[in-house]
Amino acid sequence: MESPRESPDVPMISMKAVNKHFGSLHVLQDIDLEVGKGQVIVVIGPSGSGKSTLCRTINRLETIDSGTIAIDGQTLPAEGRKLAQLRSDVGMVFQSFNLFAHKTIVENVMLAPMKVRKKNKGEAHAAAMKLLERVGVANQADKYPAQLSGGQQQRVAIARSLAMSPKVMLFDEPTSALDPEMINEVLSVMTDLAAEGMTMLVVTHEMGFARRAANRVVFMADGAIVEDAEPAQFFDHPTSDRAKDFLGKILHH
Repeated sequence: MESPRESPDVPMISMKAVNKHFGSLHVLQDIDLEVGKGQVIVVIGPSGSGKSTLCRTINRLETIDSGTIAIDGQTLPAEGRKLAQLRSDVGMVFQSFNLFAHKTIVENVMLAPMKVRKKNKGEAHAAAMKLLERVGVANQADKYPAQLSGGQQQRVAIARSLAMSPKVMLFDEPTSALDPEMINEVLSVMTDLAAEGMTMLVVTHEMGFARRAANRVVFMADGAIVEDAEPAQFFDHPTSDRAKDFLGKILHH
């Protein structure tokens, strides 16, 4: 018998009947979502539709009121060591870069592998340099975050997440704080990751990226998943009025 962790049929992310309230606001309504291994799912929708909350529940940055969330066949516990373990398998990149200002770029990337994965300094440094090379900022390794552009800092934040060898990467609007000319340098790193087979869930307004890199587009409105389809199907033939309205506003403005 294959254990669920080794079975290719077990989705990397599984959300079943997930509900979440902020006071009287029902921000996630009976969410059912599966992300297969190596899939890229792009979540889009109007502001306040619950996209970021959905992203943040997957590694328990937000608790849920009911339902279950599993990563690679393991249900997320509410707290404790088991949660910390599962969470270290889930990389997360936010709108803000959250880099440690007093540490150099390479130190930022080395930190978690040394603390959590108990790598020695030499090993962590070599691995960090490889990752900085991969995201195109190895030449900035000894600088501090404030000396880098926003696009460079976000690429470092991606390298820092990858340093933990995560099974899945969550991106919560990773380009929305960036100047337009920096957006593409971050998206190209994400496109490369997708091509390499990283399982990714990406909340974004970048429709070109959704078309190019996603296996499926999940459209949310008012806390619910309204459509879940392949990019060509979703962009060219949306089925719901809500999605047609949304696409009409963003694709033809």
